[in-house]
Amino acid sequence: PAFRRFQREFLLGYLPALAADWLQGPLLFQLLQSRGFLRSQIAVLYSCGFASNVAFGLVSSVLVDRLGRKKSCVLSSGLCSVSCLLQLSRDFLALATGRVLAALGTSLLFSAFESWYIHEHLEHHDFPAEWIPDTFSRVALWNSGLAVAAGLVAQLVAEGLALGPVAPFLVAVPFLALSGIFAGKNWDENYGKSRPCSKACGEGLRGLLSDPRALLLGLVQALVESILLIFAFLWTPVLEPHEIPLGIAFSGFMAASAAGSALFRRGVTGRLRLQPL
Repeated sequence: PAFRRFQREFLLGYLPALAADWLQGPLLFQLLQSRGFLRSQIAVLYSCGFASNVAFGLVSSVLVDRLGRKKSCVLSSGLCSVSCLLQLSRDFLALATGRVLAALGTSLLFSAFESWYIHEHLEHHDFPAEWIPDTFSRVALWNSGLAVAAGLVAQLVAEGLALGPVAPFLVAVPFLALSGIFAGKNWDENYGKSRPCSKACGEGLRGLLSDPRALLLGLVQALVESILLIFAFLWTPVLEPHEIPLGIAFSGFMAASAAGSALFRRGVTGRLRLQPL
């Protein structure tokens, strides 16, 4: 019972932030297009976010350990909230700033929350390490459902609130506020080892170079992520001329992704006993 209470407390802080993140995806290209920007300018805005995510990813773990993981979770919600509000602007620099802040917030979202949970699970509550996968399997299940729902909600609010494609970004702000306030009031603070950024990056680079399999895995993952980022930029202009509701299409993509993950798990652990290469 104590573990279930702790697990529920984590999910109540984490899932609203994940929902807000998914809400910002379906209509971003359409929003920037409605501001009158050319496709080349939209590509620059997308690239600002992608490059910021890469750059900040190198130091995010060090920052989270130094600042405190709970504070980093609250900071993630604050940065993403400001980013969503900046989408109301028609100024290119303001929107570029919003993309950078969104990248920083997202980088914290996918590092600080899980780091906080693992430390609390093992160090504070002294629960068995074997129980950690149970929590993250629940996160994965909820995350898939939230992704599918986000596309439907984005489409509904964009059409129903008469605000157009900026509506999902405004709807995301209360979810971010809920996540930040809940974590700030109910979670304990914890910290990691304080290390210089150069040392942490050096250790990571040496780890890659010393193990060819890790380097190969990183290269394969980089190629996969590159394909996904190209797809994230191109899918809207490809479907929009056919008058397909973008939120519904996004939900379809997310449902297919969830189905693929489920089939993979079934293939690996079920009767087929498939082995990943």
